[in-house]
Amino acid sequence: MTKIDTSRPETVLPTPSHTVGPFYGHALPFPGGGDIAPVGHPDTIALQGHVYDGAGNPLPDAFLELWGPGPDGELPKADGSMRRDPASGGFLGRNGVEFTGWGRVQTDASGHWTARTLRPGARGRNAPYLSVCVFARGLLVHLFTRIYLPGDDAALAADPLLARLDEARRGTLIATEDGNGTYRFDIRLQGEGETVFLEFQ
Repeated sequence: MTKIDTSRPETVLPTPSHTVGPFYGHALPFPGGGDIAPVGHPDTIALQGHVYDGAGNPLPDAFLELWGPGPDGELPKADGSMRRDPASGGFLGRNGVEFTGWGRVQTDASGHWTARTLRPGARGRNAPYLSVCVFARGLLVHLFTRIYLPGDDAALAADPLLARLDEARRGTLIATEDGNGTYRFDIRLQGEGETVFLEFQ
């Protein structure tokens, strides 16, 4: 049995902090993780972007989880839409029918991510948005942010969260339209143009 002499605190070494990543390659990603919208749904939009570190370098091993309401603004109540292989238990992907409003995507080697979901509807006084949770190397705690979609200036101006931010900071939460139902949203963890992150207490 090893004993530590607590009367001599200099003999007790602190343990290092652990980051939340990158440990995502096993079990967490699954086929179709970013295919949130049911196949062929008319309200489907595509989201894509990059995750950058404080030096402006893309992160090839970041991980995002997205949640959002349906076009009616209601939160989905479907239990889940992922299929498993009955023999191996591995993920086969989504069934392409139910909309759970939730997805999980990993960035590729160039720090790029993409997802397909339904355009969210407004809830209460908030402009339509998707919630995002960011996991990445160097983060001791995951980060929360939002993706607002452009197109309704009055709703964006009246949104309680966006109204509290100056214009430059507000812009880090609003995606840009690339056309054909595609939107770009880059996440910058630090530095110039740092994305606004939220703290829940």
